[in-house]
Amino acid sequence: MKLKDAKEKIDKLANIPFSDYLSEEQVGDAMMIINKGKTGQILELTIGLDLSNTPLDFEDGELKTNKCNRVGKPKETMFITQTASMIDELLDRKPFEETKLHEKLKHLLYVPISKDGPASEWKYLPCVEVDLSAPEYEELSAQLEEDYYRICDSMNEQLSQSETATLHTVSGKFIQIRTKDSKPYHPIYSQKYKRIISDKNRAFYFKKEFMNYIVSSEKSRK
Repeated sequence: MKLKDAKEKIDKLANIPFSDYLSEEQVGDAMMIINKGKTGQILELTIGLDLSNTPLDFEDGELKTNKCNRVGKPKETMFITQTASMIDELLDRKPFEETKLHEKLKHLLYVPISKDGPASEWKYLPCVEVDLSAPEYEELSAQLEEDYYRICDSMNEQLSQSETATLHTVSGKFIQIRTKDSKPYHPIYSQKYKRIISDKNRAFYFKKEFMNYIVSSEKSRK
């Protein structure tokens, strides 16, 4: 499915309570409240997108959903991708445009999910398409690239403190790397440093500032 086709389908669901088109079983599913990703999975199934482990959700981009209030203010950071498989690429400052991270960021569809009130009243809000190759996102693209290199450098600074130093949360203006793991934990080994550099798996996240930025930018263009 192309991203633009998904956007058309999701726009038709915007601001409609879940109870208006989801079954009582789906709305009453406790996992929808407990599991943060459940509403995203329901959205994918609703628009006819197959649940799979492909690198990208769409043929030409990525789908991202996040919890917000009724007016779209984000309540959480938003997961981007795990880092264990590319940790040494980050530590070696692999060119941003050649990374898995850039592949996830360059064309995405952000769907805020209003989760105020009971699940029956939850709703998807108008989505925002972000295409980093578009002129209107030139400034954002430059900032994400700056964030990436700042994070790479900060991780190296942390690990250079001592032979036993490990990674901690590292942030840029719009993205950050922090822990994302559950027991049994998955330590990260670095070939560059020849040792374990984190006792838990870690992941890239969008900070709330990113969601606020793209939503406000979208509104200013309308």
